Amino acid sequence: MLAAPSYLRGQSLGAGFPDRPIRLIVPWAPGGSVDTIARIYQPRLAEVLGRPVIIDNRGGASGATGAIEASRAPDDGSTWVFVYDTQATNETVMRLPFRTMEAFVPVCHVASGPLAMVAHQSTPYRDFQEVVAAAKAAPETLNYATSGVGGLAHVATTLLQQEGGFRMVHVPYRGGGPAVQDVVAGHVKLFMTNVVIVSQHFRSGVLRPLGVSTRTESRHVPNTRSFAQQGFGSFEAPTWWALLGRAGTPDTLVRQMNEAMVKVLNEPAVKSRIEEQGCDVVGSTPEECRRFMEAEITKWGRVITDNNIRVDS
Repeated sequence: MLAAPSYLRGQSLGAGFPDRPIRLIVPWAPGGSVDTIARIYQPRLAEVLGRPVIIDNRGGASGATGAIEASRAPDDGSTWVFVYDTQATNETVMRLPFRTMEAFVPVCHVASGPLAMVAHQSTPYRDFQEVVAAAKAAPETLNYATSGVGGLAHVATTLLQQEGGFRMVHVPYRGGGPAVQDVVAGHVKLFMTNVVIVSQHFRSGVLRPLGVSTRTESRHVPNTRSFAQQGFGSFEAPTWWALLGRAGTPDTLVRQMNEAMVKVLNEPAVKSRIEEQGCDVVGSTPEECRRFMEAEITKWGRVITDNNIRVDS
């Protein structure tokens, strides 16, 4: 755990923030991974900061609606936004009224985890290679769901199809919550998703993991080979969650929020609850978060451009 810097010692981590509840914008509807993780750390974050932290769900447009709202918020430390990997891909796949690294200041890379291609229990598939074989035998007949157009799950699956020479049909949803409901019900048989919202369905046997996007097997999806191990070279596409502030937020407040987040994320009770969902706590510095996000925007922006992925695709 990071030690509190000298300017924080002997005072509340929330000292210097505006004297009103802190607004935490979650740009997704309740039920998805972003909301799930936020609601795990939010109560302790409020206690550490010494002031209420209110979650404001602003779902829509693969996280863009809430991000636009956050980009227009005051830069006084009263509003923060908890984003998903779509924050990096939306920049290329959509026409947004801002550039992420100009409109926001990275605060903390909160967590990362594997994406997984999962199948409903009614399907015959036991691994991703069997899906590839079926898709090659009957191109554009297999449907797969994601939480939205242009998100990392969509872009990563597009790259898999490009590298593997097969074609599937994308079925985008307005968030992971609605998508997982339809997949569990068997309305869509395949789903590319983070593990957080489906781990309980692995345990129940309703959904079956076929492959993960980490370089090798993930402890969060036991006995499931990675896509790289199933013939896709060095393929790697971990999903992630990060806390951002409005550009112009005083650096002192950014540092205080980072210290508070790192403290909370490293508390055993909070860390274990987040990681049992299917991801790993990172708890980075603001500088590490910035470097990570810049690399993600560049990497996936290239795939989006090469494959002409747009919000209407």
